[in-house]
Amino acid sequence: MNASEAEPVGIIGLGAIGGGVARSMLAKGLDVTGCDINAEALNAFAADGGKVLKTPQDLGRDCAIAFLFVVNAVQARDVLFGAGKLADALGEGGIVVSCITMAPDDAVRLGEDLAAHGIVMIDAPTSGGAANALAGRTKFMLSGPPEAVARAEFAFDAAAEQIYNVGETVGQGSTIKVVHQLLTGVHITAAMEAVALGIRLGLDPNRIYEVVKGCAGNSWMFENRVPHVLDGDYTPLSAVEIFVKDLGLVLETGKQARFPLPVAAAAHQQFLAAAAAGYGREDDAAVIKVYRDLAGLELPAEKD
Repeated sequence: MNASEAEPVGIIGLGAIGGGVARSMLAKGLDVTGCDINAEALNAFAADGGKVLKTPQDLGRDCAIAFLFVVNAVQARDVLFGAGKLADALGEGGIVVSCITMAPDDAVRLGEDLAAHGIVMIDAPTSGGAANALAGRTKFMLSGPPEAVARAEFAFDAAAEQIYNVGETVGQGSTIKVVHQLLTGVHITAAMEAVALGIRLGLDPNRIYEVVKGCAGNSWMFENRVPHVLDGDYTPLSAVEIFVKDLGLVLETGKQARFPLPVAAAAHQQFLAAAAAGYGREDDAAVIKVYRDLAGLELPAEKD
């Protein structure tokens, strides 16, 4: 399908990930409209050549396919059925692509409520971070009816490095994202604990990074997040509070399944400790500051 033949796409939530996805679609020539409660985000997207609308209802009148990049299921429900009135505006035949990390049960309920409006939901959480989103290298873990997935394929292709289709039922995408977030949260915490231990033992943190990155102890999160510590830059690409939420969701899912998750619980406590210490809005690498505060470590100087 040529970009000129593609349906208009709406993006609700122009933050780090949603804004990057919107711009990557725009760069591929798609007709993209953005919506956000943050006027600064709207103005920035407009300056980059995107169309903007102030309300989800307005966007629903303009686009038949809407991607949601809001924080959680509560916000999604408000956008769809509450003050945002997106479901009413999209109407029968519309597609909602939920890119939200939420409980699988919440995803199922949203899909059912949208179906009552004649709208199909694709459950499509993401991975890859802000830089990859902007470069069109987002990874989508999607599930949903094949006909809807095929209809929205052009939009996924414009924004994705990889599309993992994990099933035809809404909720499956959210389920695999829960499993994924268990690992990402644990990996960040383990990376920061290891670096903090090395510093306590007198090692140069740059050398710790060099050695681990080249050896078996490496992980994607170690390689990606430790440089934030080395640079003293805790600008929130993904904030501590995100993992307070996401690991809390992991633990609640385990509780419902009567499945023990002791490692995830320990990681969650470290993110809670970081949030309690006032680092909740900093980059998730700031979990290392919990160890700094406890042990009196000297971390690389923070940038102003």
